[in-house]
Amino acid sequence: MTGDELMSALATLRRAQIGNRRAPHKPLLILWLLGRYTASGSTTVTYNEAEESVSRLINDFGPAVLSRSRARERAAMPFVHLERDLWDLRGNDGEPIGSDAPERGSWLRKQGAHGRLHPRIERLLADPATLASAARLLLDQHFTPALEGPICAAAGLDLTSVEDAAYQLVAKKKRARRDGFAEEVLQAYAFACAMCGYDGALGRNPVGLEAAHVQWHSQDGPDEVNNGLALCALHHTLFDLGVLGLTANLDVQVSQVYVARSPAGQAIDTLHGRPLATPRPGQPAVAADFVIWHGLQVFKRTSTHTAA
Repeated sequence: MTGDELMSALATLRRAQIGNRRAPHKPLLILWLLGRYTASGSTTVTYNEAEESVSRLINDFGPAVLSRSRARERAAMPFVHLERDLWDLRGNDGEPIGSDAPERGSWLRKQGAHGRLHPRIERLLADPATLASAARLLLDQHFTPALEGPICAAAGLDLTSVEDAAYQLVAKKKRARRDGFAEEVLQAYAFACAMCGYDGALGRNPVGLEAAHVQWHSQDGPDEVNNGLALCALHHTLFDLGVLGLTANLDVQVSQVYVARSPAGQAIDTLHGRPLATPRPGQPAVAADFVIWHGLQVFKRTSTHTAA
């Protein structure tokens, strides 16, 4: 396998069918394995070692799961189903475990399931530029920029030292953002956060305000005002993490999964039910399709918290 073939394999990972919701389980498992490789020089791992950390990654950065018991073993799906041209999965007896194995943590632990990326892939990852390119491709295709830092930190993956070497390869694969999108969105909302009204500026220059995609750019969200919101940096991050969402009537939702002890953290709860700011005359509000996408793919729901 060449470096280009590895990138092609990562770019075409088969995605699990969980209704019509995104399922970034495999990318998150691989990002965690890349972090493990940078720390130890090997991706070899037992399911027992991976279960807690990978399940937490999936719970934190993938769509919410309604079953608490399933939340504890979400690593089982990618551990079993990651493509075998990338992944060698075996039991205690040394025999391969097929992709038709049960997606149950108890079964995988009983079998002593352990896996690793193939040695030929690990040899490619020894080149820092290849490793960084692999990580960046997965981040760009499956997530949004605000989550890159938290995901890498949770996976134990530090790309800083190799980003420059990887840049040229990544730039060719990344869908370019339309110039002017951010300025148009901020102007549409009068340079104020559409959720809390924050409008801070340093002299004449806005500070702490960002243009957020409702349907992420990486998930084919267009660079258009009707897919954008002006948000302060805090609410942008919470929106991308699924703490904040929108109802069909464009009221703000706060996830029931969100908890806070301090008055500052509890202030987020006061946003629940607040109408989103209306854009300036002549500018479009967020389109319903993008609100639905965010509610399905990002907002952290519970079994008793349904869309309004």
